[in-house]
Amino acid sequence: MNQAKHIAIIMDGNGRWAELQGLKRVKGHEAGAKVVKEITTYCSQSQDIERLTLYAFSTENWKRPRLEVEFLMKLLNNYLKKELPSYLDLNVRFEPIGDLGAFSKSLQKTIQNVKEKTAHCDGLVQSLALNYGAQDEILRAINKIKECESPVTEVMFSNALDCKQNVDLLIRTGGDHRLSNFLLWQAAYAELHFCNTLWPDFTIKQLEAIIQDFEQVERRFGGLK
Repeated sequence: MNQAKHIAIIMDGNGRWAELQGLKRVKGHEAGAKVVKEITTYCSQSQDIERLTLYAFSTENWKRPRLEVEFLMKLLNNYLKKELPSYLDLNVRFEPIGDLGAFSKSLQKTIQNVKEKTAHCDGLVQSLALNYGAQDEILRAINKIKECESPVTEVMFSNALDCKQNVDLLIRTGGDHRLSNFLLWQAAYAELHFCNTLWPDFTIKQLEAIIQDFEQVERRFGGLK
């Protein structure tokens, strides 16, 4: 039976959820943040799941309206400060991925503080992809190792990436069927699951069903069984 040790989620649909409710888009992001906590809590209590990587803010999201971007920055800052005790209680280690240098100094400080305060935790690793794009990640990795005199190996390249672990199961909510520049290297052999549910409506019960389906899949990794 397969084990979904590393689950990655593209959390899509916050804005559309809010609009369908007759609310401002920012209310969808607030609702989505609550689901992040619920899913993280569930994964932290699983004996099989070791890592949860969530696509929180992409390199392309800066193109959104300025007020929405500003709200997202405040939401992230407040979320991390508020959830630090929960990370510690759940024994969750926080490991952000992405180019964090684009954020304000105060937000960078908050991110670094939560990372440092949870560094000793040895349970679930929760990674928020922040100002993250897989193509940007790959380019930054290339620049890290381009001066290396020996031939670049797969292991060497993987270790230069922000996220060094391969993904077992990648889920996208919201109805679209694309990876949107998320973990392109790490998801090379991931099982992909796309669902129409908007992220604020995504439930633990749905996640459990997706994991159960994953456990029954025959993963051959290019070989034969």
